[in-house]
Amino acid sequence: MTNVVFTVGNDMRADDGAGPLLATLLDAEPAPGWEVIDGGASPENHLHRIRALSPGRVLIVDAADMGLAPGAVCRIDEDCVAEHFLITTHAIPLNFLIASLRETVSDIVFLGIQPKELVFLGAMTPEVRRGVETLHRTLVEGDGIDRYPPVGNKE
Repeated sequence: MTNVVFTVGNDMRADDGAGPLLATLLDAEPAPGWEVIDGGASPENHLHRIRALSPGRVLIVDAADMGLAPGAVCRIDEDCVAEHFLITTHAIPLNFLIASLRETVSDIVFLGIQPKELVFLGAMTPEVRRGVETLHRTLVEGDGIDRYPPVGNKE
C-alpha cells in the first residue's frame, strides 16, 4: 500500500518553504514506500491526487508555530492543527483539509516544522533547512516518524 508525504507551504516566504523543500529533496532522493505530493500554498487543489493513490497513510508537513526552537519537528495532534498554525496562506484551514482526507484515509499524521522567519522573498534560515534535511534523512532511511515528539495544545 502506498503512503503519501503531502507537503504544504509557500517557498516565497522564507521558512514557510519547509514543506516544498522537503518535496524537492524527496524528488531528488525518494523515500522507500512514500510518494510525495507538493501541495504548495494551495494544498486543497491536490486532494484528488492523494485520493487517486488510495494511500494507507498520509504525512502532512508544513511550517507551524509551536513555540519551539527554529527547525524543530514535532507531531501535532489533528485536533490542535488549527491552533498551531502561524500563518494562513492556505485557501482553506488545514484542519478542514485533514477532515476531507479523513473521508478516504484513516491514518493521517501531521508534522510541523518550527519557522524562524516568514519574510516575503526571504531566504530559508539554516535552522529550518537543517530540520527539513533531518526529516528527509529520517524518511529515506526508513526511521519511524513516530520518533518526532508530539506537541499539545498551546496555552
